Amino acid sequence: MFITIQKLKKYSAYAMCSLALLTACSPKKAEVALDEETKPVYEPNWESIKANYKDPEWFNKQKFGIFIHWGAYTVPAFGSEWYPRLMYMDTATFTAQLDHQQDGPHKVHSHHKENWGDPKEFGYKDFIPMFKAEKWDPEAWIDLFQKAGAKYVIPVADHHDGFAMYKSNTTRWNSFDMGPKRDVLGELFKAGREKGMIMGTSSHFAFNWSFYNKKDHFDTVDPEYADLYSSKGKDLLEPVSQKFLDRWWERTIDVIDNYQPDIFWLDFYVDIPDFESVRPRLAAYYYNKGIEWNKEVVLQDKNFSHEAFPEGTVIYDLERGKLPGIRKLPWQTDTSIGKNSWSYVTNWKSKTANSLIDDLIDIVSKNGNLLLNVGPKADGTIPEDQEEILLQIGSWLDTNGEAIYDTKYWNIFGEGPTEVKKGHHSEGGNKGMTAEDIRFTTKENTLYAIAMDWPENSKMVIKSLAKGSEYELKEIKDIKLLGSDAKLSWEITEAGLEIQLPAEKIGDFAHSVAISM
Repeated sequence: MFITIQKLKKYSAYAMCSLALLTACSPKKAEVALDEETKPVYEPNWESIKANYKDPEWFNKQKFGIFIHWGAYTVPAFGSEWYPRLMYMDTATFTAQLDHQQDGPHKVHSHHKENWGDPKEFGYKDFIPMFKAEKWDPEAWIDLFQKAGAKYVIPVADHHDGFAMYKSNTTRWNSFDMGPKRDVLGELFKAGREKGMIMGTSSHFAFNWSFYNKKDHFDTVDPEYADLYSSKGKDLLEPVSQKFLDRWWERTIDVIDNYQPDIFWLDFYVDIPDFESVRPRLAAYYYNKGIEWNKEVVLQDKNFSHEAFPEGTVIYDLERGKLPGIRKLPWQTDTSIGKNSWSYVTNWKSKTANSLIDDLIDIVSKNGNLLLNVGPKADGTIPEDQEEILLQIGSWLDTNGEAIYDTKYWNIFGEGPTEVKKGHHSEGGNKGMTAEDIRFTTKENTLYAIAMDWPENSKMVIKSLAKGSEYELKEIKDIKLLGSDAKLSWEITEAGLEIQLPAEKIGDFAHSVAISM
């Protein structure tokens, strides 16, 4: 079904949601010029969505974005962003799979009682007034992310805890009316868009239904706080109510209408059968809003079930995991600088810039993007170790960015001995890359070969490009090492394309050669 933009509103009643909340704050990036007579109208069913949807090309060109987990859970700064859930886990009940706890009270529960008191008297709600963000400077954050080489930013709007990080029209538990007393999402969007950054946001709110443990000796059962802790009862298997589905819809549409995100990222639990009716409805609504805003928008989902959002209707996302090979449709890995948490905790353990740069290269060679999470402190500052890692990544991209941004995957993603584990939460099984691990990207008449480390004797041997091989390059015009003016020599042998690099190592991380043909 195709229709002009002037007729769009006539057919938008199916969305069952008021359009009156739409405000300013229009983006400066990711805008597209769509033909007035060929703008699709998406109906809330997968047949219509699949018939009209195409992955936006602009997203795949960006390659690197920043995720931000920041909320009242950073006040206790212990365990992880799941502190509000685990502080109520006083037994092993249903914690083993989701919470990695086998028996007895969870360590977060014990920590809370020792440091903050009984969860009946001092519940999660009591951390919210302590979440002040007194040193927060959104412009400084955006400046840092740009120095890191990021092209888009996705701050969390709604996490499982139920506290909205924006000026909400649907809940009193929001950052404008409580805690920081600021529209966190709105201020970040304004700062980012003024600097030309693509701005998106994420919703993890679906799991709020089952996030909090409901027992009589916790404040989670107090009806006064049901709008924070969810209206679910004490039955662990209680299905998601229509009331909660309506609430989820209202909160989601509130964010979409008021902030016009270029990217909308969905966390798990939207994938469960209880949300089946709202999934195509949301996709249709958001894509139609993109038409109204005259831009292509990106909807992302982890799709744990692999059926919740049919392939070709959203951009696929992998949490803390990668793919072993090329996926011709765009995809994304989301992971954190922190090995042990997404939000700031006092025992935060950072990955190295070297490993994260290797991840970025590997992901891009397979047609993906990397969404890298930072965990700010409760006061709004980004810890120095995280900042340093971001700046190291940015420095590497200053030199090697042409091999990353706006590139495409090649015939093969690369070569080398190090295997990459597949799937969600698989990154812990990956080993460090070596000089023999090489990844390919391409742009116009240039093939980029990126070695994950400096090769022995400064000789880079690309085995896949050997004489007589399927991928032998017949006509090479020039080869250069990004970041160096040195004249390189090379030859194609039966061992591979052998490139003599400068005698001294250039740079601290992966090394890119541009092969012009």
